[in-house]
Amino acid sequence: MEYRHLGRSGLVISEIAYGNWLTHGSQVEAEQATACVRAALEVGITTFDTADVYAGTRAEAVLGDALKDERREGLEIFTKVYWPTGPGRNDRGLSRKHIMESITGSLRRLQTDYVDLYQAHRYDVATPLEETMEAFADVVRSGKALYIGVSEWPAEQIRRAHALARELHIPLVSNQPQYHALWRVIEGEVVPTCEELGMGQVVFSPIAQGVLTGKYEPGRQPPQGSRATDEKGGADTIARWLSDEVLEAVQQLKPLAAEAGLSPAQLAVAWVLQNSNVSAAIVGASRPEQVVENAKASGVVLEKDLMARMEEILAPVAVTDPKRVHHNVPVRTV
Repeated sequence: MEYRHLGRSGLVISEIAYGNWLTHGSQVEAEQATACVRAALEVGITTFDTADVYAGTRAEAVLGDALKDERREGLEIFTKVYWPTGPGRNDRGLSRKHIMESITGSLRRLQTDYVDLYQAHRYDVATPLEETMEAFADVVRSGKALYIGVSEWPAEQIRRAHALARELHIPLVSNQPQYHALWRVIEGEVVPTCEELGMGQVVFSPIAQGVLTGKYEPGRQPPQGSRATDEKGGADTIARWLSDEVLEAVQQLKPLAAEAGLSPAQLAVAWVLQNSNVSAAIVGASRPEQVVENAKASGVVLEKDLMARMEEILAPVAVTDPKRVHHNVPVRTV
């Protein structure tokens, strides 16, 4: 496993992180989830990403159980706040009330005194940014989080938040966007902005929810038990990539992966890690062997010619428009 600094901060993280967005507490039973975490630790993954909303808070609890006997100083634990975690009007968003209550709940479920990175899971258009950043500053000063990050924020929102963070003397160090060879919308504006500000990307879905493994074939029904057939575990999120045009392009990557001595999934993760602004790629798993296989992408250097051929194959189907970076609607209604 190779390790990178999170942006220009002093925090060093594993360049492949383990995340439990669509697995722990929903798709995967606790015993299997723990086995996946053990596999991650064994291959040198020290960075673990979750969120309070995943599986209705159960994902944090499962991760906390799986890591409770590990040396805390040897881990980097990330979580997030924003999406609804209860029925109340204030159980959501980035108000001071919700942030303060949410960090307390996350620490309890994760069985830790602090998280290394606390992330705003989306931008809250219904709360003044000043209120949000001042609440984050109090979370940092209380020792409950060491660093602050955001997730799926456009460049202009990142810049405003970073300016406030500097005024408040707190470390805003990262953004967590979706990023893979088919979804490249951060490259136009978000990445240059973050490079300028010293922030790193901790990217999710580097394999496009499994599409870049090549297991989905054009003209064929998705394999039974795959994410595309799981209505509770991500069928909606993967649907956009299941057109024959996309799947035919992905099939053309298989010879390139073989040429590089990689599986298609490893090629997809390695491609993400070639971007110097990427601090880590988050991989999920429902089986321990998936963690082990994905981890083999760490340290891989792809030849420029191979990268160029990937670009040529995927250019007709890849999404690059920076205006497609997520823009939020209010998560709260009054």
